[in-house]
Amino acid sequence: MEIVYVYVKKRSEFGKQCNFSDRQAELNIDIPPNPQLAEQFMERNPVDKGIQCSVSMSEHEANTERFETETRGVNHIEGGWPKDVNPLELEQTIRFRKKVEKDENYMNAVMQLGSIMEHCIKQNNAIDIYQEYFQDEEVVEVTEEAPSAKTINVFRDPQEIKRSATHLSWHPDGNRKLAVAYSCLNFQRAPEGMSLESYIWDLENPNKPEIVLKPSSPLVTLEYNPKDSHVLLGGCYNGQIACWDTRKGSLVAELSTIEFSHRDPVYGSIWLQSKTGTECFSASTDGQVMWWDIRKLSEPTEVVIMDITRKEQLENALGAISLEFESTLPTKFMVGTEQGIVISCNRKAKTSAEKIVCTFSGHHGPIYALQRNPFYPKNFLTVGDWTARIWSEDSRESSIMWTKYHMAYLTDGAWSPVRPAVFFTTKMDGTLDIWDFVFKQCDPALSLKVCDEALFCLRVQDNGCFIACGSQLGTTTLLEVSNGLYTLQRNEKNMASSIFERETRREKILEARHREMRLKEKSKTEGKDEEPREEVPTTNLEELVTKAEEEFFSVIFTELKKKEAAAMKPKPKHQKMEGDEEVEGEDEEEEGASEETPT
Repeated sequence: MEIVYVYVKKRSEFGKQCNFSDRQAELNIDIPPNPQLAEQFMERNPVDKGIQCSVSMSEHEANTERFETETRGVNHIEGGWPKDVNPLELEQTIRFRKKVEKDENYMNAVMQLGSIMEHCIKQNNAIDIYQEYFQDEEVVEVTEEAPSAKTINVFRDPQEIKRSATHLSWHPDGNRKLAVAYSCLNFQRAPEGMSLESYIWDLENPNKPEIVLKPSSPLVTLEYNPKDSHVLLGGCYNGQIACWDTRKGSLVAELSTIEFSHRDPVYGSIWLQSKTGTECFSASTDGQVMWWDIRKLSEPTEVVIMDITRKEQLENALGAISLEFESTLPTKFMVGTEQGIVISCNRKAKTSAEKIVCTFSGHHGPIYALQRNPFYPKNFLTVGDWTARIWSEDSRESSIMWTKYHMAYLTDGAWSPVRPAVFFTTKMDGTLDIWDFVFKQCDPALSLKVCDEALFCLRVQDNGCFIACGSQLGTTTLLEVSNGLYTLQRNEKNMASSIFERETRREKILEARHREMRLKEKSKTEGKDEEPREEVPTTNLEELVTKAEEEFFSVIFTELKKKEAAAMKPKPKHQKMEGDEEVEGEDEEEEGASEETPT
């Protein structure tokens, strides 16, 4: 039975105030109990029920559909001319302009708009809205908030067969795009049907890549040209160097010939600061560093073999896995190798052997990241094995600062472009560590679990605010760090400089001390080789003394054995007494021996 109660109200009374009044209770309907239904109930005894005073609340989650956007371009051309006027003909346009300028309506419109424009110009002349009032004031110290970071966006590899994100590069103009290189670095273990494509992502559209790059071999590195944002340089897994112009589409614009390319994957590629903006160089684990001009990629312009014995033999060369080039030092470049050695080179040296200047060794495995400090180029960061190390060019034997040994392997690292004391590292357990050695030196200022799989690469935006991290499954995570991690602190440059100088001095003192100790040990070993001829008599005398002692004790032991043999011959009943006498005899003999030994 359905209970219905209809409220009736005139249309004219809608919106009026409701006047409620008291009245007697009314019985609208009475439902008597049904004995048949009562038989179906089961009695529960006892009944426990919890009662809570707080309001019961529920939480619901809804995953909304993503709004897919699409980018389209519009080409604007000059318009607004009458049909009988050709805008490309200068004489016709001038004739039409003169005709319009003589029209009265045109004159009235210009006079009306002129007064409004004059008012705006006078305002601009009176007040400079772009004036800096606090230009000379020192940088305000940031409030001491706890370092933090939050995920802004996630860009996933759209392919079904996932590949590792091996390299990242920010768009040089505005940093609104991110180029990501995808490849599988497991030797001869690439799954069948794996895509070769790499992508350029728009930061505001994680659903679909903006541009697809189609190389002939998977890309290990990918770099934007800082002078021309339409041009990208890629290092392929098969050793070739590829170049794209995004205005021409997804296909490769220029490609190096395989005969003159690297023999191993290209792990490092960097654009050089040149007038043309077309020069670059690359490094590979085949032990070669090659210079290229993208206008002619058929063969390299120069090749340097990473042979630290300076014999220029490729079989002795160390495999290059990371590159560093600082535009303020145009002739110098550095190479991180698979063997844990950093090689400092000079490109303008006269001979090939002289191009390798010096080496820095301190890692137990490949150096995955190598970068100079943007504020103090003499100091550089290396990441390899389980540590990150900071070096000084003045101290070659050991690093001046280093992190603790982590449980997980380190995979990449980079300096902050805005703060000299901050750097970032990624690890195999999916963690991003942010270090601030002015604030804390033993532990990272912030350790953030980005994903469950290993992080392979990272890249910091030019303003230091955003960090992109690439993972083993091709997921690129965009993070925004807190204000304190990308704002220059008061006196931070001076503090960082003093820390670098202090640690460099300390290492130099320790190096000098170790050098002295090594020289002393060397002189001792050389002295020992010459001394034996003079010490022959003393050694012989010691041998004679030891020989005499051995003979003396051997005589005593033989006498004791004889007495023991004699004590065993008498009858058994007297054994105990004679045994006692024997022990006494032994004691006497031992006393005699102890008395005779000093003489």
